[in-house]
This record gives sequence, structure tokens and C-alpha cells, in this order.
Amino acid sequence: MSAPMAKVRRVVTDSMEGLTLADYAQCSSRVVTVLGQNPGQFTGPGTNTYLVGSGSRRLLLDTGSGAAAYPAVLDRALAELCAGAQVDRVVVTHAHPDHVGGIGQVRARFGPVAVLKKRWPQADGEFAAAITPLEDGAVVGAEGATLRAIYTPGHAPDHLCFYLVEERALFTGDLVLGAGTAVIPEDSGDLGQYMASLERLCRLEIETIYPAHGPVVRRPKEKLRDYIAHRQLRERQILEVLANGPLEPIQIVRHIYQDVTPALHPAAESSVRSHLKKLVGEGRVARTARGFALA
Repeated sequence: MSAPMAKVRRVVTDSMEGLTLADYAQCSSRVVTVLGQNPGQFTGPGTNTYLVGSGSRRLLLDTGSGAAAYPAVLDRALAELCAGAQVDRVVVTHAHPDHVGGIGQVRARFGPVAVLKKRWPQADGEFAAAITPLEDGAVVGAEGATLRAIYTPGHAPDHLCFYLVEERALFTGDLVLGAGTAVIPEDSGDLGQYMASLERLCRLEIETIYPAHGPVVRRPKEKLRDYIAHRQLRERQILEVLANGPLEPIQIVRHIYQDVTPALHPAAESSVRSHLKKLVGEGRVARTARGFALA
């Protein structure tokens, strides 16, 4: 007999730790992935950027962080896997630095290409003037590829996923990763919105997920269900530990993230704070002088 869900420590069991990916690879006839050359504790092997389309002018989805090695890798991918195609436009999932940091490099190499994204004035930075605004439902086309923007806030207030109509595939940015789970930043994230975004994706016909970090996901429905169950479990665990008295967020982390290396506890704390923010808003938890407690 399986253990009750409340006693299960985690739903998503894979992680980015030790994961490696090729610098570039052919994912399908119209999708090539190019690694951002920015490996790290929170980016895994690096940010996946994607060349989308089948003609001589491709869309580039996300740009990495601006790592010095990225332009040469992008050029090799274009030459070897895209028949020497050029970047026509940049499409952005959201304005976190590891997704937009390479925009300057791309524009220096290919000219003043347009940058298509949902606006986030506080984060759009130096490339704001180049932005062509996208909203929910907007369509971006290239030869052989049709992308439909899907507004999916929660990880970031400007977050868009992009549905590749021809493949029933979804570019999920940081909403859904290829391994491990996404962090919900306390400052700009919103867990309630994040859960609603996951539920929205569950209603789509998806055969493949192309994430911003980690490998391609070939069982998308299972991944989405696991992501939702993971967050529901974390919420129950937080409520369970608070039943024993008030705690600060980092103390909650030490209780429920015992199987996670301490180096990742700051990221876990950010997600715990996002859970607490949601629970406070729902009136289920309150901030006290001694920490967070059940309301």
C-alpha cells in the first residue's frame, strides 16, 4: 500500500543537478535548440533558446543571458542545422535576465531585429524601445511555423508560453521545466496565478513541451499533472508544519526540503514565501511576531 500523500516528500523527483545537454540539437523539422552557455545552480545546463521555422528567416525564442560563447554557438547551429538561415525576429517568454540578456548580442549580429514580448516596464530595460508588444492570443508566424502566445503569469508578470500549432507543442519558458520544478519569486511571482496558468495549459492539446531549462518533455500531460500535484503537496506540508507553532520561512524550508541540498534553500525559501503569501491572502495563515502561523 502506498503512503498517504501528506507523507510523501516530493512529487517531482528529477532535478537539474548533474544534467548536461548538447550545445545545439535538432528537436524537430522546425525546432532547433541552442544552449545559452550559461550553466548554473538555477539554470541547470543553461537556458534553452530555440530557432523556430523552416525557411531562411527563423524566429529565435529567448536569447540566454548574454554569455560570451553564445553567439558563436548560435552561428554554428544556424549553419549546420538551419542551412545557413538568419534570425528574423526575437520572441521572448519573459524578461528575466537569463532569457533577455543576449538580445544585444543578437541585434549586434543580425541587425535591429524586432523583439516580441509582453511588456513589463519594470524589467524591459535597455531594449524596451525595440519591443513589439504581444498579448494573449497573438500569433507570430515564420515559414513552416505558427506560434500562438498564451499569457501564463505566476513565475513572472509578463510570462508568455508559445503554442506551436504545427506540432501541438508548447514552449513553456520557466513555467514548466524539463527537470526539477520552477521557482516562484516572492517579489514578482504569484503562486495563485501560477497554478491557474498550469491549469490553463492542461486544457490544451499538447504533444511536446520545449522548456527553457532541461530536456524536451515528451509526456506533457503527466508533467503538468505532476507540477500541480507538487505545489498542492508543498502547500499541505507548510500547513502541517505550522500546526506545531509559528515559524519563519527558512525554518519551514528546513522542515520540508530535507532532501534538497542546502545550497538550493534560498530558492526554496522564495517559493515558500510565495506559498505563504497565497495562504495569507486566503486567510488560512497569518503573520505574527514569532513567524507565520495558522490563522
